[in-house]
Amino acid sequence: MRQVQIREHDHVRGRPDADIVIVEYGDFQCPYCARARPTLAALQKQYGERIALVYRHLPLDMHPYAQAAAEAAEAAASQGKFWQMHDALFEHQAQLPPAQLPLLAQGLGLDGARFDEELATRRHRARIREQAEEAKALGASGTPSFFINGERYQGDSDREALTAAVERYL
Repeated sequence: MRQVQIREHDHVRGRPDADIVIVEYGDFQCPYCARARPTLAALQKQYGERIALVYRHLPLDMHPYAQAAAEAAEAAASQGKFWQMHDALFEHQAQLPPAQLPLLAQGLGLDGARFDEELATRRHRARIREQAEEAKALGASGTPSFFINGERYQGDSDREALTAAVERYL
């Protein structure tokens, strides 16, 4: 089985050499990803530098705004604000239609013209497609799909299950 490891251009929250690395293949419109987000944040707060979170894209076809939201996250990343946009997209999950995305960018203080141009030209589409194809090759067809220290996590995305899984690795 292929191990999932941090790559140079990944979005990493925490130290890349942390004891526990959780790679999430997610979808910004997925309610289960939104449910897992506070648990992941709490785990990182609890264990500090021992945990690193990595986010990769797996926008699902059933979510009509997921692709545009992923592209918005990457456009924000090109301005150094991936995690801020990541959090904003989940916090405003009910407001993901593409017309709303520039408002989120504005709220983050992004260069609006640059953001809009990157969305209009679909500059980040290939990166997102590559990550989604990789997820599917690893057997991740739904979201969120987690890999903890390179191994596929098969459990639920609720607080109790994710906490127990992380504690097994510590």
